[in-house]
Amino acid sequence: MVTIKEIAKAVGVSSATVSRVLNFDATLSVTEQKRQAIIETAEAMNYATPRNRARAAQQSAVANKIALVHFLRPHQELVDPYYVGLRLGIESRCHALQMEAVKVYHTDSMPEASLLQSASGVIAIGSHSAAEYGWLKRHSKHLVFADYIPPDDEFDSVESDLPLAMRKLLGALTEIGYRRIGFIGWIEGSTYGEKRCRSYIEWMNQHSQFDPHLCITGQVSDDNGDRKMEQAGHRLAKTLMSQSNPPEAFITCNDNMAVGAYRAMAELGLRIPEDVAIASFNDISVAQFLNPPLSTTRLPSEEIGEAAVDLLVERIAGRELAKRITLATEIKWRSSTRRPQAAQKA
Repeated sequence: MVTIKEIAKAVGVSSATVSRVLNFDATLSVTEQKRQAIIETAEAMNYATPRNRARAAQQSAVANKIALVHFLRPHQELVDPYYVGLRLGIESRCHALQMEAVKVYHTDSMPEASLLQSASGVIAIGSHSAAEYGWLKRHSKHLVFADYIPPDDEFDSVESDLPLAMRKLLGALTEIGYRRIGFIGWIEGSTYGEKRCRSYIEWMNQHSQFDPHLCITGQVSDDNGDRKMEQAGHRLAKTLMSQSNPPEAFITCNDNMAVGAYRAMAELGLRIPEDVAIASFNDISVAQFLNPPLSTTRLPSEEIGEAAVDLLVERIAGRELAKRITLATEIKWRSSTRRPQAAQKA
């Protein structure tokens, strides 16, 4: 391991000067040429700062096995590209760190506790019931939530800010010129309990534009199999647009619902976006291949998975204070809506 003393000898300065330069001490009086020489010499000699050495120690302290607990069943995840991407983000980061990820999917009963107890830590994907949450707490050495904020601040978590993403999308659609904007989504806890739905209602009320007839939610049952979201989107969009005074644009809770909504518009003889504009969330791969391509808000699923692994690594290495990470979202403007002028120029 290269030492500060060796760098100091190579450059011809004191060890104290090298230390202060490498720690970015702004109060140090030294020429820019000398400062640059110290930094370049340190890089050439592969010097690792104490912070970088600590980071390397964190990674080496991590055991090679974590458990990945999913709120979906295997067949449900398989048809949801968003959660496939999230899992792939976790697995990719684990592979880079030479860690094994053991998958535990949702079933009618709790999995064997030994699956969690034998792992160095657990990443829980999505929302879990109160009973599942308690079970995870009891049997996990370290616990991180991905795509979900737990009810207390005891554990790490990482997700996108869905309420903010909805406000951004509504604001952008309004700037384009849409005024009568609807929403279709699923019931989560209560009729209007899902985050995007609540944010839609709050924003529309704040701008004196809320019409309860334009906010339609419904149950999404497992009975519909692998097309449950598409079928719900088809049913709800058809109900929304069959009204006597339908919206000029509407937002679907996710892209899978938008696929069903497209089919409903075709059956009603409505053109997208000439008769009605559609925007959505997730930006799954199929969104850009719909006809017309779907304007949608990209939620960084793979990055959420990667960040969850990094949080777990820090916890295993000894960090005690819980962290909550929120990753930014981005609207991908395509042909299912009019485009903002800035997007047209891009």
